[in-house]
Amino acid sequence: MPAPERIPPRSLTAIDLLTKGELKVRGRVREASNAVLYCSVSYEGEEAHCVYKPVAGERPLWDFPDGTLAQREVAAYEVSEATGWGLVPPTVLRDGPYGEGMVQLWIEADPEQSLLALVEEEEPGEGWKAVGFAEVGEGRTALLVHADDVRLRRLAVLDAVINNGDRKGGHLLPTADGHLYAIDHGVTFNVDDKLRTLLWGWAGDPLPADALSSLAALADSLSADGLLATRLAQLLTAAEVEALRGRVEALRGAGRHPVPSGEWPAIPWPPV
Repeated sequence: MPAPERIPPRSLTAIDLLTKGELKVRGRVREASNAVLYCSVSYEGEEAHCVYKPVAGERPLWDFPDGTLAQREVAAYEVSEATGWGLVPPTVLRDGPYGEGMVQLWIEADPEQSLLALVEEEEPGEGWKAVGFAEVGEGRTALLVHADDVRLRRLAVLDAVINNGDRKGGHLLPTADGHLYAIDHGVTFNVDDKLRTLLWGWAGDPLPADALSSLAALADSLSADGLLATRLAQLLTAAEVEALRGRVEALRGAGRHPVPSGEWPAIPWPPV
């Protein structure tokens, strides 16, 4: 696929462009389990590339209501913005060529940045955190590690907040300018504990100060008349919003990164 155009630094925001622009389908991301369409979006002389996931193309899941994955993707963006970390690309819910769906700004990842690795050693090297041992074929195992990176650590907190059931390596998009974006948030906000992630390297460690500050801001915005609560009420059920409040308060009370519950597979499969 061609590299996306950069949005010119004018008054039009990415959200305005994604919401109001004309969508044209350019191709399909065939590796995805649901329908994921690569599109251009243009409005008032500005253009960018984006991902469009129509609700009609969602595959039913046993543990999530049908036709709700697009809303969950938008909800993840809203929560990410409320933390101040900007970890999820601009994302909106709108009508498109194949009906209502999620539309998200396309992010071009920097292939030179490595955030995950398999190593032969028993312990991670400097600058890396251990996740666990994985079979790599022919009876061999290797240690799965991820970078000891503040961006990933913030993402680990965000995933715990939104109850992400599928944080894989392919969902991490570091960019050449040093930013990290994360994508694919359809299986989030379940009322039951579904946290599955490759970012367990900080499990049980005290939360850093910036995470505690962001959690406090989230709690305020999730109050009954808070801006985030108002927005999420249009995307999630009341029970899911209440469970989100509970996860935020639990993290603040514990002051530590969560650990695997043991009641659900802790690492997604396949991990990439």
